[in-house]
Amino acid sequence: MKKIAYIELDTHAEIAANFMELMNDSREFSVDYYFSQKILKTLGLNETENIKKANPAQLFHQLSTKNYQLFIIGTVHRYFNVFNQISRKFNTSVIIHNLNFTTISRFQLFKNIFKKDFKYRLKLLLKEGLLSATEVYKNAKNLLVLDESLVQKNSDFTLKFLPVFFKNEYFPNRKSIVTIVIPGTVSQSRRDYLHLLEKIKTFKRNTPCRFIFLGKADGKELSWLKELEKNKLENISIHYFTEKVPQQIFDEWMQKADILWCPIQNETEFFSQKEYYGKTKMSGNIGDAIKYGKLAIFPENYPNSHPFIIPESKDLEEQIFTYQKLMNYDFEENFAREKVLKNLEEKLLTLL
Repeated sequence: MKKIAYIELDTHAEIAANFMELMNDSREFSVDYYFSQKILKTLGLNETENIKKANPAQLFHQLSTKNYQLFIIGTVHRYFNVFNQISRKFNTSVIIHNLNFTTISRFQLFKNIFKKDFKYRLKLLLKEGLLSATEVYKNAKNLLVLDESLVQKNSDFTLKFLPVFFKNEYFPNRKSIVTIVIPGTVSQSRRDYLHLLEKIKTFKRNTPCRFIFLGKADGKELSWLKELEKNKLENISIHYFTEKVPQQIFDEWMQKADILWCPIQNETEFFSQKEYYGKTKMSGNIGDAIKYGKLAIFPENYPNSHPFIIPESKDLEEQIFTYQKLMNYDFEENFAREKVLKNLEEKLLTLL
């Protein structure tokens, strides 16, 4: 079997989990996972023969003692000095989450230290090789994205698609109340909650429906939700969370959802660098829709290339209550676990 090392030290634990779940059934590849304590805790994992606790200071030495044919780094948002060692020495592929960040200049990186999160960014400069961030991407043999549409939309980059999202098996739970789930941390910088709340105020039907804000809410966004809760219609219920949502609770609500509502912003930023959803950055809500087999309403101007995404209409209420007539998308046919695994194995072979 061909041997792979998959490394995740920072964020995107859910992507690592998807990769693990798929590769557990692989007969072509054997994978060792190098996870930080943070990732192990997030995924509820303990160290095993192929799941190893990784310390950034010792990681290069750990990897050097094994004969892996491919190294996949799940996130390069810090520990740049360590990942530079790895990408220079080994056949390394890097998953990209913010395309514009991969080409940011050293001068701009330095300037951005002073724009936000100064103490944290100074630490990245002094201890983690911040100014060499883009070298990791230059040294890597392959740059990977998780949304195939980004490959076509960014011809200036040499990108490869890595399929890791598949439809989980859930049993439908039909009920009289309509459940609309808005997945993700409740932050105006990522999703337009002001727009969403104004839309809810326009609902006029008597049909019972509930809106689930499936992510931690605090600050001004929490106050907006509390205000809406006071003034909503009687047939509408609002559910929100003031702490990080446990994975089990997240899964339960996503399974109950009749439809996802994802009012993502046109643009966001990473390390004070502009990124554009659907163009230079993938929305995690696409993975959510695939995993749980749900149609999703996205902004009308989102550069969509997925048939399970519904552009938001002016009469959103009518759209939500008639969405089943709008589209009949077979998630099982397109994202069955076995089919995605086969596709993933074929892609991994091209990276060796």
